[in-house]
Amino acid sequence: MRLPGPLHVVNEGLAFVLELAALAALCWWGFTTGGNVVVHILLGLGTPLAAAVLWGTLAAPKARVKAPLPGVLLVKAIVFGAAALALRGVDHTAWAVAFAAVALVNTALATADRAAHFRADRA
Repeated sequence: MRLPGPLHVVNEGLAFVLELAALAALCWWGFTTGGNVVVHILLGLGTPLAAAVLWGTLAAPKARVKAPLPGVLLVKAIVFGAAALALRGVDHTAWAVAFAAVALVNTALATADRAAHFRADRA
């Protein structure tokens, strides 16, 4: 399924916003988890940093490692799933469910769109 030009741009923009929101959710969870300030800082900075490194290495459009599609989707599931769990962890269950649903639909549309563009380019 190939998305029309404007919808493709909107979906790609939403994907970027979701990536930033995932990092923010992980940061928020990290700064509110743990028993002392050191743990708050380590989790608040370390968790989103680890997610960003994983994403940038394997799932980003210009990733250092060209992972096959199942690997890219696995990384996205891990990061977006962790972000949804992080939102649940800070007692925002409705936001967690909404985030997970939007991330799932966005990723499915983007994957189908990219596959259609790839097939069209090879034809």
